[in-house]
Amino acid sequence: MKFLHTMIRVKNIEESLKFYTEVLNMKFDHKKRLDDCWLYFLTDESGVCQIELTYNDETPENGYNIGSGFGHFAFEVESLENFTHKIEKLGYKYLYEPFDLTGKGSKIAFIKDPDGYEIELIEKVQW
Repeated sequence: MKFLHTMIRVKNIEESLKFYTEVLNMKFDHKKRLDDCWLYFLTDESGVCQIELTYNDETPENGYNIGSGFGHFAFEVESLENFTHKIEKLGYKYLYEPFDLTGKGSKIAFIKDPDGYEIELIEKVQW
């Protein structure tokens, strides 16, 4: 069995595509039309994982309720320092600033996408 993708519903497809492609370096793969929505598939830099952004024809005015069951997506970054410069230039801010998680050099930070989904960024210790 192979894990294929995770789907999230988005309120503004242009903002979401910009965030996932410019901030997280995901690549647009393809889109597909269903009866009541468009599905946009984005692939990570390694070509292994995908996120499906679902843009419904009838979207709630205030967006979607994420609920209490979803936690976050996690992405590895080479350098949180470089990532910080990048998001500042693009006008984004951290939810939680970078901090050392283990006391051994691994750092994490959190940012939110335009719909409020949390994204964990992990800079792993390089031995």
